[in-house]
Amino acid sequence: MRSFLLIASAVLAFAATMTVGSKDASAVVCADGIVRAGCAGPRGAVVVRKPVVAACRWVWVGGVKVRRCV
Repeated sequence: MRSFLLIASAVLAFAATMTVGSKDASAVVCADGIVRAGCAGPRGAVVVRKPVVAACRWVWVGGVKVRRCV
C-alpha cells in the first residue's frame, strides 16, 4: 500500500507539471563581447569570433605622431 501511494503521488506530480508547463519562448537575445559575439533564439544559438585588428599605422595629426588602428 505504501509503494502504491508513493507511485501515485509521483504520477500526480508529473501530470501537474506537464499541465502547468511553460510555453515556447520566441525571443532572440544577442550579446557583443570583446572576443566573440553571439545570438540565442528558440531554434538554437550562434557564436561568431571577431577578426583580429592588425592594420595599424603611424600618421601625423597637427604635428603630433599618432598611431591609428583600423
